[in-house]
Amino acid sequence: NDCADLMCILKNCNSIKVESGCFMIYEKSNYSGNQYYLKRGEYPDSQHWMSAIASVCSCRLIHQPGAFNMRLYERLEFGGKMMDLMDDCPSVIDRFQVNDIFSCNVTDGNWLFYEHPNYCGRMYLIRPGEYKRFIEWGGRSARVGSIKRILDY
Repeated sequence: NDCADLMCILKNCNSIKVESGCFMIYEKSNYSGNQYYLKRGEYPDSQHWMSAIASVCSCRLIHQPGAFNMRLYERLEFGGKMMDLMDDCPSVIDRFQVNDIFSCNVTDGNWLFYEHPNYCGRMYLIRPGEYKRFIEWGGRSARVGSIKRILDY
């Protein structure tokens, strides 16, 4: 299940084993800081979940959806050009001719935003709901280079 503060349960996290499902772990409490996606498997150290430090302070279970659908917007609060997405997008700039996604509305599915094309760089969990500004998904900027559906359940 979700846990906003793992520090009350464990002091250090040197390895993780995901037996079923998938999770997003966070370097800070209350689902903040850098985010790391973990699917079923073993992670013997933080390098295996792509982190330089072994700090895991909160985690969120990612529930399995039935379908995938989201609307992306080039401006805050659902303004500007609107773009529909129902599948993976390895390059936002190539597909939609925009570099930045300032807001989005997810009606179905769980997604990962990556800051660079081809699913590289910082990642952000995007669950069903409205995100009026990029800071609501934890983004440091509106730059979204690629988008992937979470299919590993």
